[in-house]
Amino acid sequence: MTSLAATQFLPVVATASATKNFLVVSIHDIAPATQAIADKIISDLARRGIRMCSLLVVPDYHHEGAAMKDRQFVSWLRDLESAGHEIVIHGYFHERPRGRKETLREKFLTRFYTNDEGEFYDLGYEEAFRRITAARDAFRASGLTPRGFVAPAWLLGREGERAARDAELEYTTRLRVVRDLRSGEDFPARSLVYSVRSSWRRTASLVWNAALLQFVKSAPLLRLSIHSPDYSYRTIWRQIVDLIDAVDGTRTPITYRDWIAEQRSAADRAV
Repeated sequence: MTSLAATQFLPVVATASATKNFLVVSIHDIAPATQAIADKIISDLARRGIRMCSLLVVPDYHHEGAAMKDRQFVSWLRDLESAGHEIVIHGYFHERPRGRKETLREKFLTRFYTNDEGEFYDLGYEEAFRRITAARDAFRASGLTPRGFVAPAWLLGREGERAARDAELEYTTRLRVVRDLRSGEDFPARSLVYSVRSSWRRTASLVWNAALLQFVKSAPLLRLSIHSPDYSYRTIWRQIVDLIDAVDGTRTPITYRDWIAEQRSAADRAV
């Protein structure tokens, strides 16, 4: 069943129109600790025609150290940005301490769903603004040009979103939408994403994404979100690769930054 789910849904994508349909491939949780495997993913994607990705970089992944102080890592990111990839601010620490009096919903979202990584789920405005601007300034000082902010696990509270907008970032994304922070407009676009922390999660991810694609196959924007551990599981990576191969020539690979710019340009032309 797992092998079947990995491939059975892919041919339906081939009906998409390349003139209006786009594909954003985002690679999450990029940091010095994940650089080696992220580089393999980027190279593998490039061989399959995906030569521009949105790279979600964590400024201080799990308090392991400021990423922008790693010269080799920063040089690697600059080279990728020069080649057409996009650098995106992805939280700050990518972890959230547990609260003492959390509701069942809060426990589900921040522990079961995201394994204590929902950093911006309920972060207050001042701290959210401090972290986002610190990341923005450090990235810029390193010669990078971040335009977007994506919260870990897409768990972004209202105060965190306000902070990202006030930091003059251009957009954010959640699991189901891309939001233009300048205009406040939401673009419905649910992302395909995998959970690989256990065998049952991997199996469920394969089946779920096979079913989900039936609903998003005709959407103007197809989103595929990749995490470094995905690369280590053959059936997961096989489904990702098969999807990319299936849409080759039918969708235009693009970054979130350029996709938002495209939507703004289209709106201006329509006026």
